[in-house]
Amino acid sequence: MNKTTVLEQLEAYQPTHAEDRRFKAEMIHFVNAHHDFASRHNPAGHLTASAWMVNPDRSQVLLLHHRKLNLWLQPGGHIEDDASLLAAALREAREETGLTSLIEVSPEIFDLDIHLIPARKQDPEHPHLDVRFLLEADPGEPLILTPESNQLRWFSRAEIQNMDLDWSVLRMLEKV
Repeated sequence: MNKTTVLEQLEAYQPTHAEDRRFKAEMIHFVNAHHDFASRHNPAGHLTASAWMVNPDRSQVLLLHHRKLNLWLQPGGHIEDDASLLAAALREAREETGLTSLIEVSPEIFDLDIHLIPARKQDPEHPHLDVRFLLEADPGEPLILTPESNQLRWFSRAEIQNMDLDWSVLRMLEKV
């Protein structure tokens, strides 16, 4: 993944919340400080990519119940041999949902978040610097559950607002 392109994308991102501004600054610093900024083997953490997936009229959002973290989250994960952050988000969304009808709403970054992943087996606790993109999908297309998730489900905006979710998930709902 091209460091210059990643930095240009981060610089172009227009934060809408105080957290966003802090995350943007921290991510730019991290990418500048680490040649292996996207490697899951970097003990200081790494960039990840995820997808906030909505139906065409933006009345529903697709979330997965993450098996390891025991949380409802948007699809996403580690960057592999992806050409770009958006390509990583699209790949992760396809892998974790089985959906093929994905449409990028914009190639621009939709949201940023930094969160800690708890220690597990040989991996110590480490931060994920998550770069999020807005995608559209057909809620009529069948979902395919993977071993990474307990459940996949489309939620209405009202349902999401009544769930006990992380603020970073609710922030993305607010942005749509």
